[in-house]
Amino acid sequence: MKLIVGLGNPGKEYQNTRHNIGFKVIDEYLGHVYFKEKYSALYFMQVMNGEKVIFMKPQTYMNDSGRAVRHFVNYFKINVEDILILHDDMDFDIGKFKIKQSGSSAGHNGIKSIIENLGTEDFKRIRIGISKAENDTIDYVLGDFNQDEMKEMSEVIDQLKNVLDDYFLMDFDKLMNKYN
Repeated sequence: MKLIVGLGNPGKEYQNTRHNIGFKVIDEYLGHVYFKEKYSALYFMQVMNGEKVIFMKPQTYMNDSGRAVRHFVNYFKINVEDILILHDDMDFDIGKFKIKQSGSSAGHNGIKSIIENLGTEDFKRIRIGISKAENDTIDYVLGDFNQDEMKEMSEVIDQLKNVLDDYFLMDFDKLMNKYN
């Protein structure tokens, strides 16, 4: 069983913010599906390439995302190597992304929370560029994309749909080599 987690914040006021790009990728990938609620998260389960996959959007706010992830890992008995986190990253320009095997939080509070709750950094992730903040980081990540940025992000999301399709078919090293 695989767990795909898109990070973001719940509520309409955060819907189109930079910090919610993980939610957006999952929503765009799945289309219009009915999410169930469990352990402070919205989730949708389906079979992909013969394996059960849970798509999850924590509803705990970014800084406490790890709590919801831990509950799902424990309840569904998911191996850490079968977790993929989709999250915003200010170290990459808008329009860029990087697939990673593991690593530190790099200052991202959602990733930090997941590391603390799982007790490991050894989970896969896709870091989605939102560019650096010019001023206040909090205002920046909680701000909406402008029209030009949203156009670029739509193109990235289309690429990430292909990445997710391939994730279910390919070895992770091959996936990283293909897209990084």
